[in-house]
Amino acid sequence: VVKMIFSNISSIYQFHAQFFLPELQKRMENWDSNPRIGDIIQKVAPFLKMYSEYVKHFDKAVELITTWSEKSLPFQELIANIQRREISANLTLQHHMLEPVQRIPRYELLLKDYIRKLPVESPDREDAQKALEMIFTAAKHSNTAIAEMERLQNLWEVYHRLGLEDDIVDPSNELIKEGPIQKISFRHNSTREKYLFLFNNLLLYCVPKVIQVGAEFQVHSRIDVEGMKVRELNDVEFPHSFLVSGKQRTLELQQCRSEELGKRAPLWVRDKLVSMCMRCKDPFNVITRRRHHCRACGYVVCGRCSEYKAELQYDKNGPKRVCIECYTFLTGRLLPDERHGKHRGILEKESAELSGQSLMCSFLQLLDKSGKGSMRGWFVIPRDDPLVLYVYAAPQVCCDLFYLENS
Repeated sequence: VVKMIFSNISSIYQFHAQFFLPELQKRMENWDSNPRIGDIIQKVAPFLKMYSEYVKHFDKAVELITTWSEKSLPFQELIANIQRREISANLTLQHHMLEPVQRIPRYELLLKDYIRKLPVESPDREDAQKALEMIFTAAKHSNTAIAEMERLQNLWEVYHRLGLEDDIVDPSNELIKEGPIQKISFRHNSTREKYLFLFNNLLLYCVPKVIQVGAEFQVHSRIDVEGMKVRELNDVEFPHSFLVSGKQRTLELQQCRSEELGKRAPLWVRDKLVSMCMRCKDPFNVITRRRHHCRACGYVVCGRCSEYKAELQYDKNGPKRVCIECYTFLTGRLLPDERHGKHRGILEKESAELSGQSLMCSFLQLLDKSGKGSMRGWFVIPRDDPLVLYVYAAPQVCCDLFYLENS
C-alpha cells in the first residue's frame, strides 16, 4: 500500500538530490565566469518525464490514504504523528504529496521568467529557450499520460457497469456520450426510461437493473455506428423525438422535455451510473472534479459546469444549483465563453423582431473548440445584414453576435 501511495517518488527525489541540484549548485558557484543554466536544464529535461508516472497515480494515492485512515487506527495515528512534526509545517500529507504534481509547471514558469529578464545579448538566451521547449514537452508528456490513464480508467468503469461482456470490452474504444433517454412505444402511446452508451463504433441500448448485483445495466441492443442514421420525428404527441436506425435495430427515442425544466422535480441520475460529467465529458476524480447534481434536469455534472443558479418553480422559485445548459434555458442568458478567456459583446436587439426579417433562423447546437461541450441556441442571419450571425439563448431574448466575414 505504501508503494502504491508514493509511486516512484524516491526515484524522483534521487534524481534531484544526486544530479540536478548538485549541477545547479556547481554552476552558481562559478556564475561570474559562466552565467548560464540553459545547458544544464537541456541535459536533465528528458528525465522529468518520470513525473508522469507519479502524477497519473496521484488520485488513486489520495484515495488510498483516505481508505486506510478510515479502516486502520495505527495507520491514522502514524499519519497524524508525521503531520504534527515541525518539518511538516502544519500541512497535511496530501498537501505535501501535491508538490511533485506542481513541480514541472513551476519549472516552466520560473524558466519563462528567467528568459524574460535575460539581457538580449546574453549567451544563455538560446539554450534557455531550447530548455523551455523541452520542459514544455515534459509537461505535455505528463498531461498525455494522465489523459490516457483517465480514458482507460473511465472505459474500464463503463465496461464493469455493463457486466464485462467479452464482445464489448475493447481498450481502443472511445466513449463519446452516455445518459438516460425515453423509449417511445407508439403502440401503447407511452414512454419508458432507458439508457444509452455511445462509443466511436457502437451504440448500446440498455436497461438499468433494479437490483444491482455486478452489472448496473442489461444490454438490450447493439447498433453499429457504421451505416447508422438519425433523423428527427415531427410528432405532436412526442416532442423532441428522433429515430435511430441501424443494421441491427431501429429505435424511436425522446429527449427530456425541456418545457418541463424547473416546473417539476427531475429524476436524478444516480452517481454510480456516471463516470464523467454529462455536460463537458471530463472524467470525475476525488480531488479536483467531483460530482454534483443539476436541480433542473437531474444530470450528474462537474463543479465547473454547475456553478450557476436559477429559480425553479417546483421549489418555490428558490435559486438552486443548475448546469450550464439549464441555466441558459431557464434564464434566457448566454454566458461569456470564460473557458477560452473570451468575453463576447452583447447586442441589445430583440430576437422576435430580427427573426421575422431573416434569411435564416433556427435552433442549433453551439459547440466549443474541442467539439465536446454543447449549448442549444437560437441562431439568426438577418436579411438586411447577411454578414452577421446573431446567437440567442432563446427566441425572445437578447443575443451575442459574430461577423461571418471573419469566419
